[in-house]
Amino acid sequence: MEAEKLTMEVLSGKYGVCRLEKDSPIPQWALKGDFFSITKTSDELSVVCSEGNIPGDIRCEKDWKILKILGPLDFALTGILASVSAILARAEISIFALSTYDTDYILVKDKDVVRAMAELNSEGYDFIS
Repeated sequence: MEAEKLTMEVLSGKYGVCRLEKDSPIPQWALKGDFFSITKTSDELSVVCSEGNIPGDIRCEKDWKILKILGPLDFALTGILASVSAILARAEISIFALSTYDTDYILVKDKDVVRAMAELNSEGYDFIS
């Protein structure tokens, strides 16, 4: 079943994806800004936040832009991430996906964001400015 085509927006700024040790406390620098995500597992503590907040000694991958699927999205909707990720995979654009209660976020490298938007737009996804 094909997923419904939705509207997206590109969040301002650049972001980093950081890996900390599993027993690390949540760092205060990660909590600044309009967007951050913190995930703890038995293996690691992952932080996504504004790259300007990240200290130089932190293991991280920088230069990500965030594509937000405008929501809220109903939990009954299926195939949203699958559809977006398949379009970007065909274009050989690497992603990092995050989900919240209301919506999904797709991180793409800054160098790929214009091409990602064009690929998604050609498949019926709209972008607000």
